[in-house]
Amino acid sequence: MDASGSSGSLLLSLTWLAPLASAFILMAIPADRLAVVRRFTLAVNAAVLALIVYLGTIFALHPPIAPSGSSVTALAFAAKLPWFPSLNIHYQVGVDAISMSLMFLAAVIVFTGALASWNIEADQHGPHGSGGKAKEFFILLQLLAAGVFGSFISFDLFTFFVFNELTLIPTYLLIGLFGSGRKSYAAMKLNLMLMGGSALILVGIFGLFFQSGIRSFDILELAQVHFGAGFQRWAFPSLFLGFGILGNMFPFHIWSPDGHASAPTAISMLLAGVHMKLGSYGCLRIAMYLLPEGAREWMDVFLVLAAAGTVWGAFVATKQKDLKYLNAYASVSHCGLVFLGLAVFTAIGLRGAVLQMLAHGFITAAMFCLIGMIYSRTHTRQIPDMGGLMAKMPFLGVGFVLAGFAALGLPGMAGFMAELNIFLGGFSSDRTLARLCTAAALTSIIVAAVYVLRATNSILNGPERSGNATLTDATWVEKAPVALLLACILALGLFPGPLVSLVDGALQPILNNLNR
Repeated sequence: MDASGSSGSLLLSLTWLAPLASAFILMAIPADRLAVVRRFTLAVNAAVLALIVYLGTIFALHPPIAPSGSSVTALAFAAKLPWFPSLNIHYQVGVDAISMSLMFLAAVIVFTGALASWNIEADQHGPHGSGGKAKEFFILLQLLAAGVFGSFISFDLFTFFVFNELTLIPTYLLIGLFGSGRKSYAAMKLNLMLMGGSALILVGIFGLFFQSGIRSFDILELAQVHFGAGFQRWAFPSLFLGFGILGNMFPFHIWSPDGHASAPTAISMLLAGVHMKLGSYGCLRIAMYLLPEGAREWMDVFLVLAAAGTVWGAFVATKQKDLKYLNAYASVSHCGLVFLGLAVFTAIGLRGAVLQMLAHGFITAAMFCLIGMIYSRTHTRQIPDMGGLMAKMPFLGVGFVLAGFAALGLPGMAGFMAELNIFLGGFSSDRTLARLCTAAALTSIIVAAVYVLRATNSILNGPERSGNATLTDATWVEKAPVALLLACILALGLFPGPLVSLVDGALQPILNNLNR
């Protein structure tokens, strides 16, 4: 099979159809057969991960290449079928290197999230228990996964929007039903903010449809249309801001700390690791790609916001006593780096932004996974209430150290390569503001070292607590997701070359459009 075959597009569609179908099958399984429910969920997600690895291998061997100077993205496994012909809406799918790598990120986190939820029934009778609704948890997890996979492969704006909206309903229910703390408030706040972002995105999408003159939602067709400067002046900020809210962009990130803190472990992993990437992906794939003049006009504003968010998120993280809030504010800082890479407007910066989407996805998922496992044993997320954990849970302790070092950008790990490209891209810009904002954002590295090392030392090496005697290390089911996520972090940090080549090729049509 090559990357242009119809069988490839069918397999690509299976990546979202399989989780969707599995959700309906799970509904038919009796709630008291929870072992069957979780094994079936894990098997489906393992199959999807294997399928994406298979498609990714074919993609890497035969990558689609856009003609030199072309502004049209070359897609693998492409298909276009009419959905609502009267409105020119199609089920149009395909992948380039950017979406293919994000699909792999999503598949790993969905799979590891299912493993991290293996013992969810043990919490059902706890203070924040799900009240015997563990089956519903896995059903909603699969619906969320279907929406994420569908979004990344969609190249019809309307279809993309539908898949993106599909993720909101299960997210709301998963936090509201299975979360902890102020879960109802967090779920409502998250959805109100994301729905506000969706409204801005929808306005921009309808504007593109009507102003194009071709009445099309096809991203590849719209990339060849030159939109008027007046239209781009208001449509670009509408789209970029709408996606930016979803992507955790400062100061519109206010939904994410409470959402992450209240969400169950697997949903925190998915929210921070994958769901927020839909926002930064949309900023690049739709807002910047289709409206280059608007991007040039507005990018200084978003550049300043990106740098401010990077620095502010890092400093606020140093004040946190709750591990989940610490990681949530660290995510604000790291997502700020993604937007900084986009806003510096250079080829190296854009490459860094894509690498940072992947690096942050793996790193924050690993951190939330480890925090959830530590919480399930200590029953606290408060850093001052923990200490001496390394002696009782060495695997989790070493995993926390490695994930923490990756978060602060240690060479050899995913975060270093991504941040290196972002900062080089910023300093290579001919805009003084871009270089100043990059210099300001650099300070976040030092601050990150402070909050990561302080928290790590306190919970792992601090004085042992009285309740530590009964603590146990991770089981094999818990070790598997941590090991897989750390392996991805190391692989991306040690061997980025092949991925960088593919990403550069996928970015070229976007750069051609930005520079036209």
